[in-house]
Amino acid sequence: MNYSLQLYTLRDAIQEDLPGTIRKVAEIGFSQVEPYNFVSTAEELGKALKENGLAAPSGHAPLLSQDQDEIFAAAKALGISTVIDPYLPAEHWQKAEDIQATAAKLNEAAKKGAEHGIRVGYHNHAWELESVIEGRTALEYFADLLDPEVVLEVDTYWVAVGGQDPVEVLDRLGDKVKFIHIKDGPLNTDTKAQLPAGKGKVAVLDVIAAAKSLEVGVVEFDDYAGDVFEGIAESLAYLTANTAERAKA
Repeated sequence: MNYSLQLYTLRDAIQEDLPGTIRKVAEIGFSQVEPYNFVSTAEELGKALKENGLAAPSGHAPLLSQDQDEIFAAAKALGISTVIDPYLPAEHWQKAEDIQATAAKLNEAAKKGAEHGIRVGYHNHAWELESVIEGRTALEYFADLLDPEVVLEVDTYWVAVGGQDPVEVLDRLGDKVKFIHIKDGPLNTDTKAQLPAGKGKVAVLDVIAAAKSLEVGVVEFDDYAGDVFEGIAESLAYLTANTAERAKA
């Protein structure tokens, strides 16, 4: 199992000291990261990743609202092979026609991405699960409108906050899901209450097992009340130890 770290988790530290933060991530034991809004930091970030032997198989960028050619060029320079749009607000997920329009835009982005050798995906929050369209969650309705080349990164914590069972949702979405965000906590919108993997209410190991076509599991905290470096280290240690045990079994 491959684990990565969504660098948004460390956004404050990155703003203060990008090279030092990336070095700490490598020292903790991560070999992969998932950059966010990487266009503006591509040169400095690329240097830091190279110096610390870190790969970036995926990255977050606002494909549906910013210059796609610029995003894909920066992704290529960083070795990012899948660019994931991280966020569309709740109002985009209430009507079938709005979701259809979003899917069409992402499908078009995927065609442009393919010209650069880059795959495109989407990452959910809670509202795509809270909204129901024609008897299904908006996320599942959306997934059926996407071209086969477009992938999903399911944020399993926000699925649960949105009132759905992440194991069941992953099972229904099937091989469309190539990435998941792994986080834990009390299953509410208080992001500072999020916890290291294995410490909250998410059945993290069952969730990982449910993603049958998973390429990378991405550790993330939207926020954290404690020392965030300790939090990500705890998550990685838990995941590494427990998924290794499951593999033996």
